[in-house]
Amino acid sequence: MAQDEQSLVILRNLDLSIQSGEQVAILGPSGAGKSTLLALLAGLDTPTEGELLWRGKPFSSLDEDARAAVRAEEVGFIFQSFQLLPELNALENVMLPLELKGDPQAKKLATEWLAKVGLSQRAKHRPSQLSGGEQQRVAIARAFVAKPQVLFADEPTGNLDEANGHKIADLLFELKANTAQAMTLILVTHDYQLAQRCQRILQLEAGQLAAEIK
Repeated sequence: MAQDEQSLVILRNLDLSIQSGEQVAILGPSGAGKSTLLALLAGLDTPTEGELLWRGKPFSSLDEDARAAVRAEEVGFIFQSFQLLPELNALENVMLPLELKGDPQAKKLATEWLAKVGLSQRAKHRPSQLSGGEQQRVAIARAFVAKPQVLFADEPTGNLDEANGHKIADLLFELKANTAQAMTLILVTHDYQLAQRCQRILQLEAGQLAAEIK
């Protein structure tokens, strides 16, 4: 089939498997397709060709409501831009995923997770009153509070200075190691040093998997 001259192919010929409990880094330069791949894996986008399986069952072919239901129950996100709601304070931002599920312990659990990321004293502060590093700590607490089976981290240190970036990376892997369930971590980054902290590194170049580094 001839392609439309205006079409843009971002990813092609991808074939990969990620096992439960793995820590996998998707490494590559800007424009390599890393964030697009993460969006596909999380069911935020759907591929124009091919199929994504979740626990061995079709996922990308589900409608948006069905994919959203899977994300709500099993997925957590940490973004480069934090994605905190500006009108909510730190505690309310962490509570949000639990409140959406009707969890009666939302406030208690969110308070515990703010303490784990060292922000108990900042619970009533809104994002605009927090530093970049503090905002990312809130975002990490929000991602972990619902005990996701899969945690996607898209350039989680990209908007931070080097010192805060190291602290956030340490916190992320420390919390992952201390989590009781076998949480899968999929980390998207262009930082090789950060990627090395994962068990596997998948090198993405020009929309294709160029190599598995380890």
